[in-house]
Amino acid sequence: MPVHWADAVPNLLIGLREGLEAGLVVSILLAAVHKLGGPDGERPSTAPIWLGVLGAVATAGSFAAVLTYSTSVLSSRGQEAVGGLLSVTAVALVTAMIFWMRRTAATLSGELRHRVQHAALLGAGALTVTAFVSVGREGLETTLFLWTAVRASGQTVSPLIGAAVGLLAAVVLCALLFRQAVRLNLGVFFSRTAIALIVIAAGVLSYGLGDLQEAGWLPGNQWVAFDVSNHVDPGSWWVSIVTGVTDLSTRMTVLQVVAWASYLTVVLPLFLRSARTQPVRQPAKPAEPGEQPAGPPARSRWAEISTSRTWPVAAALLVVPAAVAGIVVAALPTAAATSTTTVTVSRSSCAPEWHSGEVGTQTFSVTNNSGRSGEINLVNASGAVVAEIETIGPATTADMTATIGPGSYTIRCLMSGRSAMASGEVDVSGHSIGHATAAIRPVTIADLAPANHAYQAYVEHDLRTLSANVATLRSAIHRGDPDAMRVAWLRAQLTWERVGASYDSFGADGIAIDGLPDGLAGGAHDPDFTGLHRVEYDLWHGASRRELQSQTDTLAADVMTLRRHVQSDEIAGDPTNLPIRAHEILEDALRDHLSGIDDEGAGAAYAETYADTQVTSVVLDQLSAQITARAPRLVPQARTELQELQRALLATRDGDRWRPLSATPLLPRQRVDAAIGTVLQTLSRVPDLLEVPPSQS
Repeated sequence: MPVHWADAVPNLLIGLREGLEAGLVVSILLAAVHKLGGPDGERPSTAPIWLGVLGAVATAGSFAAVLTYSTSVLSSRGQEAVGGLLSVTAVALVTAMIFWMRRTAATLSGELRHRVQHAALLGAGALTVTAFVSVGREGLETTLFLWTAVRASGQTVSPLIGAAVGLLAAVVLCALLFRQAVRLNLGVFFSRTAIALIVIAAGVLSYGLGDLQEAGWLPGNQWVAFDVSNHVDPGSWWVSIVTGVTDLSTRMTVLQVVAWASYLTVVLPLFLRSARTQPVRQPAKPAEPGEQPAGPPARSRWAEISTSRTWPVAAALLVVPAAVAGIVVAALPTAAATSTTTVTVSRSSCAPEWHSGEVGTQTFSVTNNSGRSGEINLVNASGAVVAEIETIGPATTADMTATIGPGSYTIRCLMSGRSAMASGEVDVSGHSIGHATAAIRPVTIADLAPANHAYQAYVEHDLRTLSANVATLRSAIHRGDPDAMRVAWLRAQLTWERVGASYDSFGADGIAIDGLPDGLAGGAHDPDFTGLHRVEYDLWHGASRRELQSQTDTLAADVMTLRRHVQSDEIAGDPTNLPIRAHEILEDALRDHLSGIDDEGAGAAYAETYADTQVTSVVLDQLSAQITARAPRLVPQARTELQELQRALLATRDGDRWRPLSATPLLPRQRVDAAIGTVLQTLSRVPDLLEVPPSQS
């Protein structure tokens, strides 16, 4: 498996930084034990220290095992919730550690030496416990942060290799420091690496909050701050570097962006300020072996200490963490037994290795040797899809898992630019199981055609209404009646919203009617800024009647152009767009209206969003039969949530007038935000349920 160094380098830094910190503690403990040597010159044993360190490592390993196993048996939503909570916890611990190290670096050696002296008076077992406690905290903290950082980077071997290299480098460096083979200003090292660690922690925090949103523990999963996944290649080298180092992704919610920026804005200046106000001091270096403490030598107790207690204590430190981890793992629900079959896709064959199957959970490890990207489906005898790999790239391996009952199944390979291929039919026998993965019958263009024809007729009707609205607007401008102009404009804008344009789905014709001045050299006064929002800007910013007439004439012509193209199937004629529209109309409203970015003066965000709920209901009704055949409860749930959103929107009005965003109280705004997030979560299933397979497109 190739190593992606963009994912490995941040974890290498974490391993080096955390490993060196733990190694420094061990070095100071060893030096303190050497100083316990008495006047007789007996050489003290460092075995108790190493046994304590071994116990700390065992505890950290047991903790990692519990984390890994406990999340593997949870549902996907449970994994996201646990991973998110642990990420936030790890960030809190590491942040505290960074400031703690800054504050105590200069006195760390003295504190640990004092502990060792007291432990030696009690016996070797107490010394082992001292080493265990001192190193154990570092080990647990390192384990948690590395685990969350690896999880945020992705489930690949690269982060683990990076962490291992970092830890190994820390061990070597600590050994050289102890032998005074190298000199290193540890204060400067910890200060400078802390800045990089803060950046990594900010990314882990945003990733963890995203997990909690995916799990439904935090709201705002559909409130997307940006999504550039359609414009950049996630596999490109520069994207891999950015995401690997910062843990930022090509799609982030508003909460993730705000949390990331807030963490850096607060923590980084605080750390830099503390660095300026507090001189960086070198932590006391470990003493040379045999070096005696200053002042009168204390009575040596080392020769008198019986090591009989060391091994029982060490055994307890090794056995207890493993036993506790075993009990925790045993108490967790057992993961379903999974049978794994390795299959390949070539230029001319699809999963020829699959000859038999069994009832239960089945995982197919699919390796794509076809040289093309594509989609892999596991289908039953009726052609319904039981499991799928939506996209698999060339020369990659991906898993496809499903819980299957008795029946006949086939693996179907739909590779780009090639005819569909399929494996042989495999009969799976056994007793029926009640928890089998639900099979979804693939949608064909013919299935969606009736709904799309109904939508086209609906669009043609509303575009005729829009033409009439624009004519009314032109008349009001001709009369010079400002109030009538604004009323007519809003009526036209809401009619356009009810047409159901979303994410430029009407192409250049839609941009001409509803475009924004973003990116235009002249801004709102650029000649290429036309349409309803240009008229809105002119109406609310005192443009002349002549300018308004010119822009409205252009708008009327653009509406007629769109009407011709809709009637000729040039636009809105692709049935595969309709399931996407069911979700994207409201996502568009969230992105543009409720964020205020498309407000050119009218303050009509809530009115426009209400119109968007109306057309979403229309599209949902048109697709109802196909959705219900695959998810019977989805349409009633979406209708209920749409009604709740409409009630929340109506509550923002002041009498019969819609309030602008800035004049709406906080509570009504929050109710709208919560309601639209809920319905978007439900509607996000529609495009996947009604996706037309590549072979049918």
